[in-house]
Amino acid sequence: MQPKKIYSRSREKAKQYWEPFEYPKELNYIKTIFQWNEYPNSFKDKWLEYIESEFDRREGGFWFKNNGSPIYITGSHYMYLQWTKIDVGKPDFRESNRIFYIFWEACKADERCFGMCYLKNRRSGFSFMSSSEIVNQATITSDARFGILSKTGADAKKMFTDKVVPISTNYPFFFKPIQDGMDRPKTELAYRVPASKLTRKSIVKSDSDNLTGLDTTIDWKNTGDNSYDGEKLRLLAHDESGKWEKPDNILNNWAVTKTTLRLGRKIIGKCLMGSTSNSLDKGGENFKNLYRDSDLSTRNVNGQTKSGMYNLFIPMEWNMEGFLDIHGNPVFYTDKVVEGIDGMDINIGVIDYWNNEVDSLKSDHDQLNEFYRQFPRTENHAFRDESKNTLFNLSRIYEQIDYNDGLEAQRVVMQGSFSWKNGKKDTEVIWSPNKNGRFYVTWIPPKELRNNVVYKNGKKYPGNEHIGSFGCDSYDISGTVGGGGSNGALHGLTRLNFDAPSDVFFLEYISRPQTSEIFYEDVLMACVFYGMPILAENNKPRILYHFKNRGYRSFSLSRPDKHKNDLSKAERELGGIPSSSPVIAIHAEAIESYIENNVGFDESSGGNMFFNRTLLDWANYDISNRTKFDASVSSGLAIMANNKYVVKPEKKVKEINVNFARYNNRGMTSTMLRK
Repeated sequence: MQPKKIYSRSREKAKQYWEPFEYPKELNYIKTIFQWNEYPNSFKDKWLEYIESEFDRREGGFWFKNNGSPIYITGSHYMYLQWTKIDVGKPDFRESNRIFYIFWEACKADERCFGMCYLKNRRSGFSFMSSSEIVNQATITSDARFGILSKTGADAKKMFTDKVVPISTNYPFFFKPIQDGMDRPKTELAYRVPASKLTRKSIVKSDSDNLTGLDTTIDWKNTGDNSYDGEKLRLLAHDESGKWEKPDNILNNWAVTKTTLRLGRKIIGKCLMGSTSNSLDKGGENFKNLYRDSDLSTRNVNGQTKSGMYNLFIPMEWNMEGFLDIHGNPVFYTDKVVEGIDGMDINIGVIDYWNNEVDSLKSDHDQLNEFYRQFPRTENHAFRDESKNTLFNLSRIYEQIDYNDGLEAQRVVMQGSFSWKNGKKDTEVIWSPNKNGRFYVTWIPPKELRNNVVYKNGKKYPGNEHIGSFGCDSYDISGTVGGGGSNGALHGLTRLNFDAPSDVFFLEYISRPQTSEIFYEDVLMACVFYGMPILAENNKPRILYHFKNRGYRSFSLSRPDKHKNDLSKAERELGGIPSSSPVIAIHAEAIESYIENNVGFDESSGGNMFFNRTLLDWANYDISNRTKFDASVSSGLAIMANNKYVVKPEKKVKEINVNFARYNNRGMTSTMLRK
């Protein structure tokens, strides 16, 4: 609750901002509680109120006026700003860090939460903030262990020796327990005597022998999947977790370290994890999965996310050095000179500056993607991958992704499910918005076009084939050992028409339900609802049999590279197209052509592809190893279905062997030469 009296460094609104409080010189000479006990009670009584107020701020946070507005910072944030020494001296107050600490406080308070997974930008201060928090908690906790991990053992050691130990050393005596061992330890920081809150009753005591040991330690471990295995931790600072390269795996490590923070169902410790992301094959993919598994909006029946942590992303424009005003707020745009928190003038907004950097790097995809990962404005920026000689136009793909990210608030993409009306199959399909649904759509047809199934000679035909088609990458086996296996994918694409937006991907489905039959039924319901045909690979025929057995054979398009009279018996029976080399080449050309004509962004408008998962799949597509690119396979088949690509068989050229007879012309009569 906001107090009636709020601290302000000035009555002038413009001069109201955070400023560290000066530590009294008389107390600066006191280094330990033992020295304090040697002072007379009159001296102690003089400083008791000051010391008690610092403990109150540590426990309950602090309010101050900032540019006329009352601002609250948590106790941990106060300890960082007031009592933490970083590489440039005292930390600056940043609004982005205030958001970080409030989110962290919520993670600590939530009994279902194992901690925070923070997707950060470069130079955001996370390493110092996590080091500050580990010292803050360790110095008030008894019989506990605090741990540090980083992308390498050397980095974890450096964080310990260069950040944690100096922060602890520079604490005022009333917060600082007595250390065991060296003043500057290299492997373990052990606290023996606790820093207890001083009161009028305690200041008169001077018997140091009665002080109880804290028995709390801070240490670091070498990087590995089994780091801290079997230990019990109160707090784990997990730095640079998006940069664990093979053979180390952050997912495997989290599976182990998560157990150090729990006793059965009870969570006894928290993890403070944060990192920028490496390229996907250098640890970024695993961190991306861990971050996605920490989504607050997706919880199990126990109320927990898949990872147990809660993820947080703060766009770079909130935290980029050189673009924060004296109040710690970001300068997004400006047409005047603004005084910066670092003493430098700000004459350009951070977003304009960022856009200028992006424009200068567009000709170098790898450099551009590295810049995006270091200074991301969106989560997709943070997980940009290296170009890897991709087949497709990355500039257009990433322009579209950026454009799509700006459309999130407009809810262009809807999530939901299809179901049969009243549970009766082969009747009417109903669309239901559902945040847990497997379908993502951008267009729902009007009622008169829904469930447009035409009957001809007792057979069911798609009534909206003139509007568009589906492409599908299916699978035949419900489960695999270890729960892996590729996803099933379905994409819907309109063609040039007058009843719907033209040349637009309107549906995306990338999922692997518990059984393959659920997937087949999902695909069938989508085709019926939209009244459109489907082109699927026939090397996985179970989905084609599913359509045929339910009376929807005419919804399954036949392969376009053969005349219907040349189709095999199985091809005439089921439809579909093989994944042969000529088909794979035409398939890639189809995607490439669609990207060039329909994907990207210019000053007037964006492209027609609003599904970022598919765009990212295109960006990483490897034609020589298509197994994991389900979205690319499915979307490419949808394009081929609409364009009715004809894959012409290779013509066999027969050599004409012309033999000329040769003669021996010696003598009066010519004779033919024999071979």
